[in-house]
Parts: sequence; C-alpha cells; structure tokens
Amino acid sequence: MNSGRQACQHSPLLLAALLLTACAGYSGRGLQAGVATLPEVIATMGMPALSWQDPDGSEQLAYPRGPAGTQTFMVFIAPDGRLQRIEGVLDMVHFARVEAGKSDRESVLRLLGPSVPQWTDYFKARDELVWEWRFCDSWNQLARFDVLFDATTGIVRSTYQRPDLMGWDGVAPYCGH
Repeated sequence: MNSGRQACQHSPLLLAALLLTACAGYSGRGLQAGVATLPEVIATMGMPALSWQDPDGSEQLAYPRGPAGTQTFMVFIAPDGRLQRIEGVLDMVHFARVEAGKSDRESVLRLLGPSVPQWTDYFKARDELVWEWRFCDSWNQLARFDVLFDATTGIVRSTYQRPDLMGWDGVAPYCGH
C-alpha cells in the first residue's frame, strides 16, 4: 500500500518530464544547426507532413502542429544532410510574404505549410478556396489567418486575420507564452 502512495507522489514529476520531452520534439528544440542530421530531425520531430527537394540537394520539411497547436515549423536541411535551421512560420513576418495577385497555392504551402484540413473550405458561388491556420498573434492571443485563392487559377485573392473566438466568454484566449 505504501508503494502505491509513492507512485502517486512521483507521478506529477514523471508527467512533467514527459511533457518536457514532448515539447522538445514538438519544436525540434535541442537539435543543433550544422550538427543534427536528417535522420536525427525525423527521430526527434517525427515524419514531416510535406517535404520539398531543391535542385541543389537541400530539403525543406513542414511540421504543422495544428489543429490544437499554434505553430508550423519549417526545417531546412543542407545538401550535406545536416540541419541548417528551424523556423516557426505562423507569424506576421511570414504572413506578409503572401501577396494577393502574385502568390499561388504552392508558394503558400512552402511558406506556411498545410492548413488544417477541417478548416479548408470551397465556396462554389465565388469559385474560391480558403485555407486557414491558427496562430498566436502579436498580443499573444489565439487568432486565425486565412488565405483566399481563386480556385481555378490557384492565385491568392486576399488574406486576413481574425481573433479565434473560442473562449467561453467569446473573447480570444491567450496563448500562454
């Protein structure tokens, strides 16, 4: 009976350790640029949702962490198979690179990664495709970023962001970091 009580006393510590380990894999924290290899990235972060091979032999891997998460990580691997960098891409700097009339679906995918499938919608009357991502805005509140494409050409028509009004009081909840 005493050992059961000890197990319960240690479980919060064990839970905290497991959560810390999960967070390290979530963002790739602990992987060192110029040192970590592609197999180490995959062992730490899992299989990417998408990947692209560039003509010079470098690779880009997309790790979307939605729908509950608020970040997509792009991992850049050098031609020698070593990690160059990891970028969190769901932020205003990256969103500003999506240009109406110029950007297309492929360039948006490479910039932001895939949107959450259940938040993708097609509007027949406008022949418009909408992709959506959840992120933490500049005020540290949950928000959503939408890209609207001409569904025929795949060219971006417009973008916008709005609060994620999921809070019990109808106010966008804080991200907690």
